[in-house]
Amino acid sequence: MRIQPTSFAFTLLLGFLAAVPYSGIDINLPALAATGATLGASPSDVGLTMSAFMLSLAVAPLLYGPISDRIGRKPVVMAGVALFAIASLACAAADSLWMLLICRFVQGGGAASTTMTFAIIRDLFDETIARAKIASVVIAVNVVTVVAPSAGAALLAVGSWRLIYLTQAAAGSVLLLAVLLGFAETAKIAAAGRLRPSAVIADYRRVLTNPAALAFILVGAAGGATVFAYVTGSSLFFIGVVGLRPDQYGLIFSACSAAVMCGAFIDSRLGRRGIAPTTVLTIGLVLLFTVASALLAMTLAHWTPPALLAALLMAVALAFGLSMPNIMNATMQPLPDIAGAVGAAAGSIQMTSGAIASGLVATLFDGRSALSMTAVMAAASLLALLLYLLFARPAVRRLHPAPALTPAQ
Repeated sequence: MRIQPTSFAFTLLLGFLAAVPYSGIDINLPALAATGATLGASPSDVGLTMSAFMLSLAVAPLLYGPISDRIGRKPVVMAGVALFAIASLACAAADSLWMLLICRFVQGGGAASTTMTFAIIRDLFDETIARAKIASVVIAVNVVTVVAPSAGAALLAVGSWRLIYLTQAAAGSVLLLAVLLGFAETAKIAAAGRLRPSAVIADYRRVLTNPAALAFILVGAAGGATVFAYVTGSSLFFIGVVGLRPDQYGLIFSACSAAVMCGAFIDSRLGRRGIAPTTVLTIGLVLLFTVASALLAMTLAHWTPPALLAALLMAVALAFGLSMPNIMNATMQPLPDIAGAVGAAAGSIQMTSGAIASGLVATLFDGRSALSMTAVMAAASLLALLLYLLFARPAVRRLHPAPALTPAQ
């Protein structure tokens, strides 16, 4: 019953696994007020459950990565998905905010195991095919991002917020069964590899001292911070300043998610046509910075027509979709023997930078404009572009120098 890695079903399984952390955030958004009403807490206090989930997402991969390099990807993913399902049941049964906070932290720790998806892709495929697979995974993640809030609202309408967690438990159980029956181990485990603290530290030292891997990790973190800033700031601006209803804002959010999918699809098609990933990544990061800068200039000029602002945010999302598959692919290439540690470091740093960007946007929001959002977006996108041009691209050229020309050439 093994699923062939080259099949669409395998790509779909990887996409669903990679989407677990995001679904754990988005599907719960419509239920914050209802959860608070049951537990005797304010919606803002219940919002701390999102912070607990994201904190665990940032920390747990640092454990999973080195473990998966030594005992394999499959047992790590299975244990994590099982923990996600059990913690989801515990969330559904929580009778206090503190209990829900603890359960959400554990749930996030389980969901974090699915960040091994990119290490699995690196295990199985060469650079060209991996680029297309990562693009497909990005598309799947954003499909879930589009669907999850509406699914959460529908579940809340027919049941309660507890039904949302029960649904997450059921989804986790289905994924666990799919991994158990359809997934074969992909990691090349060294016979001498042992899980010692000193070995784990050595792995992360290798990641953080490898010029190419570290440079692309930081580029991805800065690009991710740009998107986290828009996710946080767009809701504050469109709902809090413009006065859109949540369902109206949901259409904008869905359109931006569709733009990410479109960018990833375009990148995949360009890869099949032989367009170099460096070319696409350069275009994506330049577009990201250009649009973010235009948004900042519009905000400073006090000219922010909502329709134009939404269109430019879609362009930001498109640029992110173009860039991210190439960033992740390049991040995983230099150290294939510890791909789990590389992916874990990348995911943890990106989640941390995203949380910082989101916090800055929320803290600096003035209640009247989109300035906090556009300023953080412009700064983060500029940082991503500079890190790529000054560090990441030169590091790749040093690793893969152009062949010298012979006199006959």
